[in-house]
Amino acid sequence: MPRAAAPLALAVAAAVAAACTGSGDGSGGGTGTPSGATSDATSGTGLGATTAAAPARLDPGPACIPPVPAKAGACLPLAPPERRVDLTAPTFSNPTAVTNPLHPSATTEQVIYGGQVDGGTFRTEFTRLPGRKRITWNGQTFDAVTMQYLAFLDGRIEEVALDWFAQADDGSVWYLGEDVFNYEDGVVADTEGTWVAGRQAPAAMIMPGRPRLGDAYRPENAPGLVFEEVRVVATGRTVPGPSGPVTGAIVVREVHQDGEVEDKVFAPGYGEFSTGSAGGDLEAVSLAMPTDRSNGPAPPTLAALTAAVAGVRAAAAGGGLPPATRVAALRRAWAAHRATGVPPLLDRQTGRDVAELAAAVRAGSEERARGALLRVAQDELDLRLPYGDVATVDRARAGLWAAQAAVDAAADDADAVLGDEATFRWTWQRVAHQVTGADRTRVEALVRTIRTAAGRDDLGRAARDARALAAVVAAAGAG
Repeated sequence: MPRAAAPLALAVAAAVAAACTGSGDGSGGGTGTPSGATSDATSGTGLGATTAAAPARLDPGPACIPPVPAKAGACLPLAPPERRVDLTAPTFSNPTAVTNPLHPSATTEQVIYGGQVDGGTFRTEFTRLPGRKRITWNGQTFDAVTMQYLAFLDGRIEEVALDWFAQADDGSVWYLGEDVFNYEDGVVADTEGTWVAGRQAPAAMIMPGRPRLGDAYRPENAPGLVFEEVRVVATGRTVPGPSGPVTGAIVVREVHQDGEVEDKVFAPGYGEFSTGSAGGDLEAVSLAMPTDRSNGPAPPTLAALTAAVAGVRAAAAGGGLPPATRVAALRRAWAAHRATGVPPLLDRQTGRDVAELAAAVRAGSEERARGALLRVAQDELDLRLPYGDVATVDRARAGLWAAQAAVDAAADDADAVLGDEATFRWTWQRVAHQVTGADRTRVEALVRTIRTAAGRDDLGRAARDARALAAVVAAAGAG
């Protein structure tokens, strides 16, 4: 049955495509804001605040904030105003120079998170985009850094958010809002959680300049829409990082608007470092760039692993199970590479995904094998990051999603193809500004035809155009 193209999904697709041409937000390409979002982005180097009369003290809000959903007479367990460190109005003279080590969004190129949620494999790419977001709040207009949050559940697109941050003159970092796109079956289901400072909500401190034990602040502060309050419960911690121990971490205890409480760790060079626990839901840093960049060249075992993953993917590209001999070669390549030393969470995730691929092939399950092989390919690209640059890996990720659309089309999975196309667009948003001329025009045209063909269940056309898209991306990367 042909899929009805939801207006929201079509508008998002058009806006991201516009971002790839540099026309979506005026930011010079690659950083467009999807439809329904409220971006006033610029391509400047970080506009300092222009000011009007503004209060020096921010409103602490009501004494009682009920949980959502509400419970009769209940109030969230919040800190008294005297413990709040986010009530002095910030000034933003150089807002995009974010030097706070516990929220280094101006210097962090990309953070990869991994873990599990509701029993599924969870992975996130958190990437700084080249453009800026123009914010007007509390009598000031200034630029903010834009970070793209792209989350996957079991290897497939789950959520995208464009997050905006700026640093105040006292070193505190403020959260200025987010455009949220929640996906189901490859298309946008809703935009719940979207807000912009100065419109739906006030700006919200996400990290003090010098956090101290007992400090309280609200990273989101629009009760009923988005709300979190945190209290610093530990400072000066040392935590195990991807490349060794990380000193100077803090632990905060976060109250959500549903009344749930959880602890989060923030660490220098990473920002948000971990949430949850290894035995339950977990989102933790796998590695970050440039924090975990290697000083030496990639070991030969990485090239062998890359070739082994490519070999299995090529063998399964037309549908069906990959040969067991190819999978066995992949397992040997992974064992050799992990022996050279791999960041702990990436080690665990890659090992799990390689084992799942082997188990799926033994069980004769094409669907399980397709999903596991996709996750292995994502893992292998993550493993390249310490030895290369983010843009090169992101171009390879875009190529992966173009090729995956052809694989999923061969498997007669139109929902997966739509998700592949959406993931390609968001990934391409990071690197589109580096591609010009005919290649860029060709990419835009192919993305549109893949989306249209998948929406009509014309998977033969979608597969052909996806293969052509992968070839164009590969050629653009080589150039």
